[in-house]
Amino acid sequence: MAIKVLSVALLLAAWIAGAALTRDPMLLPQPWVLFPLFKAEVLSGTLPANLWATLVRVIWAFVLAMGIGGLLGYAMGRWETVNRWLDPWLVVFLNLPALVLIVLCYLWIGLNETAAILAVTLNKVPSVATVIREGARARDPDLAAMAQVFRMSTVRRIRHVVLPQLAPFIVAAARSGMAVIWKIVLVVEFLGRSNGVGFQIHLYFQQFDVAMVLVYALSFIAVMLTVEWAILQPFERRVRLWRGT
Repeated sequence: MAIKVLSVALLLAAWIAGAALTRDPMLLPQPWVLFPLFKAEVLSGTLPANLWATLVRVIWAFVLAMGIGGLLGYAMGRWETVNRWLDPWLVVFLNLPALVLIVLCYLWIGLNETAAILAVTLNKVPSVATVIREGARARDPDLAAMAQVFRMSTVRRIRHVVLPQLAPFIVAAARSGMAVIWKIVLVVEFLGRSNGVGFQIHLYFQQFDVAMVLVYALSFIAVMLTVEWAILQPFERRVRLWRGT
């Protein structure tokens, strides 16, 4: 913890030094300049409303990407025939730029929530499927044989045999997924939504207001770091305890 605090303090010191060297608050304001702006946005309700709008999109895209990608990845790792059929699709979507998918979804579906969430989901499903596929391939066949010998039900087999082995891969996909999804959501909002953190950043970008861009960017980064530290990292530690690492 002390190292993390020191690291953040060094980053803050670098910011202060950079702002002092530029001597231009329009280019890089000092950190303390953001506090009154942040307070005004919170009290007006604008910041909480836009944070919530972005967070809802992140949650929807995350759940859909993990669900669809997880099922596809498990099927591809479990059955080679499925893998041969879907692997070319996976390669294509892994190499398709996020911006292209976002623009196509907006053109085909319209500038609405469905297109926004679908664009983010399609961007993340391939990488989730890739990670989970490797997890399915790495399953211990002896444990599967044991479950069959003891005639475990499908539900118990999934709960006690399959999921514990996939857990490290699910955590890896979730952590990388969350880190990427919220960034893509901001791009989606930047290009075609009327609210959210990305929309606000776009608005203040047009006004060349660096301070407000930083207020919204740092606010949402703080939210996502809270999710990382409060949910994902504790879950990862629990998984490691199960595996004895």
